Amino acid sequence: MSHAGTRLTLLIRTGEALLLAVAVCFSLGAADASARMDSLGHRLMCTCGCAQLLGECDHVGCPSRGEEMAELATAIQNGENDQQILDAFAAKYGATVLAAPRTQGFDLVAWIAPFAVFTAALLGTILLVRRWSGVAGVQSRAVVTAQTNLSPEEQERVARIRRETGADGGF
Repeated sequence: MSHAGTRLTLLIRTGEALLLAVAVCFSLGAADASARMDSLGHRLMCTCGCAQLLGECDHVGCPSRGEEMAELATAIQNGENDQQILDAFAAKYGATVLAAPRTQGFDLVAWIAPFAVFTAALLGTILLVRRWSGVAGVQSRAVVTAQTNLSPEEQERVARIRRETGADGGF
Protein backbone atom coordinates (compact mmCIF):
# COMPACT_ATOMS: atom_id res chain seq x y z
CA MET A 1 0.00 0.00 0.00
CA SER A 2 1.31 3.43 -0.82
CA HIS A 3 2.05 6.25 1.51
CA ALA A 4 -0.96 8.22 0.18
CA GLY A 5 -3.28 5.19 0.76
CA THR A 6 -2.27 4.87 4.42
CA ARG A 7 -2.73 8.57 4.88
CA LEU A 8 -6.23 8.43 3.35
CA THR A 9 -7.17 5.44 5.57
CA LEU A 10 -5.91 7.31 8.65
CA LEU A 11 -7.89 10.39 7.66
CA ILE A 12 -11.09 8.33 7.14
CA ARG A 13 -10.67 6.57 10.49
CA THR A 14 -10.07 9.89 12.25
CA GLY A 15 -13.23 11.29 10.64
CA GLU A 16 -15.21 8.25 11.73
CA ALA A 17 -13.92 8.57 15.28
CA LEU A 18 -14.80 12.27 15.31
CA LEU A 19 -18.34 11.58 14.04
CA LEU A 20 -18.77 8.87 16.66
CA ALA A 21 -17.61 11.24 19.40
CA VAL A 22 -20.03 13.94 18.25
CA ALA A 23 -22.91 11.42 18.13
CA VAL A 24 -22.10 10.17 21.63
CA CYS A 25 -21.96 13.73 22.98
CA PHE A 26 -25.36 14.58 21.49
CA SER A 27 -26.95 11.37 22.73
CA LEU A 28 -25.55 11.94 26.24
CA GLY A 29 -27.01 15.41 26.31
CA ALA A 30 -30.38 14.11 25.12
CA ALA A 31 -30.32 11.24 27.58
CA ASP A 32 -29.43 13.61 30.39
CA ALA A 33 -32.45 15.84 29.72
CA SER A 34 -34.81 12.88 29.39
CA ALA A 35 -33.31 11.28 32.51
CA ARG A 36 -33.93 14.51 34.42
CA MET A 37 -37.49 14.66 33.08
CA ASP A 38 -38.04 11.09 34.25
CA SER A 39 -36.41 11.71 37.64
CA LEU A 40 -38.29 14.94 38.33
CA GLY A 41 -41.53 13.49 36.96
CA HIS A 42 -41.27 10.82 39.66
CA ARG A 43 -40.60 13.39 42.38
CA LEU A 44 -43.73 15.43 41.59
CA MET A 45 -47.41 14.55 41.90
CA CYS A 46 -50.00 15.24 39.20
CA THR A 47 -52.37 17.97 40.38
CA CYS A 48 -55.48 16.62 38.63
CA GLY A 49 -56.45 14.71 41.77
CA CYS A 50 -55.60 11.22 40.49
CA ALA A 51 -52.97 10.74 43.27
CA GLN A 52 -50.37 9.51 40.77
CA LEU A 53 -46.83 10.63 40.12
CA LEU A 54 -46.63 13.23 37.37
CA GLY A 55 -44.43 11.03 35.19
CA GLU A 56 -46.85 8.11 35.47
CA CYS A 57 -50.25 9.80 35.36
CA ASP A 58 -52.40 7.72 33.02
CA HIS A 59 -55.62 9.51 33.84
CA VAL A 60 -57.55 9.63 30.56
CA GLY A 61 -58.05 13.23 29.52
CA CYS A 62 -55.92 14.55 32.38
CA PRO A 63 -56.24 18.34 32.38
CA SER A 64 -53.00 18.90 34.31
CA ARG A 65 -50.35 16.45 33.12
CA GLY A 66 -49.60 18.03 29.73
CA GLU A 67 -49.24 21.52 31.15
CA GLU A 68 -47.08 20.40 34.06
CA MET A 69 -44.82 18.26 31.86
CA ALA A 70 -44.40 21.23 29.50
CA GLU A 71 -43.46 23.44 32.48
CA LEU A 72 -40.98 20.81 33.61
CA ALA A 73 -39.41 20.54 30.15
CA THR A 74 -39.14 24.33 29.89
CA ALA A 75 -37.48 24.58 33.29
CA ILE A 76 -34.95 21.89 32.34
CA GLN A 77 -34.21 23.63 29.02
CA ASN A 78 -33.73 26.94 30.88
CA GLY A 79 -30.96 25.29 32.88
CA GLU A 80 -32.66 25.34 36.28
CA ASN A 81 -31.33 22.79 38.74
CA ASP A 82 -33.57 20.15 40.32
CA GLN A 83 -34.07 22.03 43.59
CA GLN A 84 -35.08 25.22 41.78
CA ILE A 85 -37.62 23.28 39.73
CA LEU A 86 -39.07 21.54 42.80
CA ASP A 87 -39.24 24.88 44.65
CA ALA A 88 -41.01 26.53 41.71
CA PHE A 89 -43.59 23.73 41.50
CA ALA A 90 -44.15 23.84 45.27
CA ALA A 91 -44.57 27.61 45.15
CA LYS A 92 -47.09 27.40 42.28
CA TYR A 93 -49.09 24.30 43.26
CA GLY A 94 -48.42 23.99 47.00
CA ALA A 95 -46.32 21.52 48.96
CA THR A 96 -48.68 18.66 48.07
CA VAL A 97 -47.20 18.59 44.55
CA LEU A 98 -44.01 17.09 46.01
CA ALA A 99 -44.12 13.29 46.03
CA ALA A 100 -42.04 13.15 49.22
CA PRO A 101 -41.88 15.74 51.99
CA ARG A 102 -38.72 17.75 52.35
CA THR A 103 -36.16 16.83 54.99
CA GLN A 104 -36.06 20.21 56.68
CA GLY A 105 -38.21 22.27 59.02
CA PHE A 106 -41.66 21.04 59.97
CA ASP A 107 -41.71 18.63 57.00
CA LEU A 108 -39.12 16.58 58.87
CA VAL A 109 -41.97 15.43 61.14
CA ALA A 110 -43.44 13.52 58.19
CA TRP A 111 -40.25 11.45 58.02
CA ILE A 112 -39.89 10.92 61.77
CA ALA A 113 -43.51 10.36 62.82
CA PRO A 114 -44.05 6.90 61.24
CA PHE A 115 -40.92 5.52 62.89
CA ALA A 116 -41.83 7.10 66.23
CA VAL A 117 -45.38 5.68 66.11
CA PHE A 118 -44.07 2.23 65.16
CA THR A 119 -41.53 2.30 68.01
CA ALA A 120 -44.16 3.43 70.54
CA ALA A 121 -46.59 0.72 69.39
CA LEU A 122 -43.89 -1.95 69.60
CA LEU A 123 -42.85 -0.81 73.08
CA GLY A 124 -46.50 -0.73 74.22
CA THR A 125 -47.08 -4.24 72.88
CA ILE A 126 -43.99 -5.57 74.62
CA LEU A 127 -45.02 -3.99 77.93
CA LEU A 128 -48.58 -5.30 77.58
CA VAL A 129 -47.42 -8.86 76.86
CA ARG A 130 -45.02 -8.73 79.80
CA ARG A 131 -47.78 -7.51 82.08
CA TRP A 132 -50.18 -10.22 80.90
CA SER A 133 -47.57 -12.93 81.38
CA GLY A 134 -46.73 -11.54 84.84
CA VAL A 135 -50.40 -11.58 85.87
CA ALA A 136 -50.80 -15.15 84.61
CA GLY A 137 -47.72 -16.20 86.60
CA VAL A 138 -49.11 -14.60 89.76
CA GLN A 139 -52.49 -16.28 89.26
CA SER A 140 -50.99 -19.72 88.72
CA ARG A 141 -48.84 -19.31 91.84
CA ALA A 142 -51.95 -18.24 93.77
CA VAL A 143 -53.85 -21.36 92.61
CA VAL A 144 -50.97 -23.63 93.63
CA THR A 145 -50.77 -21.92 97.02
CA ALA A 146 -54.54 -22.20 97.55
CA GLN A 147 -54.52 -25.90 96.59
CA THR A 148 -51.82 -26.73 99.13
CA ASN A 149 -54.04 -25.38 101.92
CA LEU A 150 -56.86 -27.77 100.97
CA SER A 151 -57.61 -31.02 102.69
CA PRO A 152 -56.75 -34.22 100.75
CA GLU A 153 -60.43 -34.79 99.90
CA GLU A 154 -60.83 -31.27 98.53
CA GLN A 155 -57.61 -31.61 96.52
CA GLU A 156 -58.98 -34.84 94.98
CA ARG A 157 -62.26 -33.12 94.12
CA VAL A 158 -60.38 -30.17 92.45
CA ALA A 159 -58.22 -32.66 90.49
CA ARG A 160 -61.36 -34.57 89.34
CA ILE A 161 -63.05 -31.30 88.24
CA ARG A 162 -59.92 -30.30 86.31
CA ARG A 163 -59.78 -33.70 84.56
CA GLU A 164 -63.50 -33.66 83.67
CA THR A 165 -63.50 -30.06 82.39
CA GLY A 166 -60.19 -30.36 80.56
CA ALA A 167 -58.64 -27.62 82.68
CA ASP A 168 -55.54 -29.79 83.24
CA GLY A 169 -54.49 -29.38 79.61
CA GLY A 170 -55.42 -32.96 78.65
CA PHE A 171 -58.23 -32.39 76.19
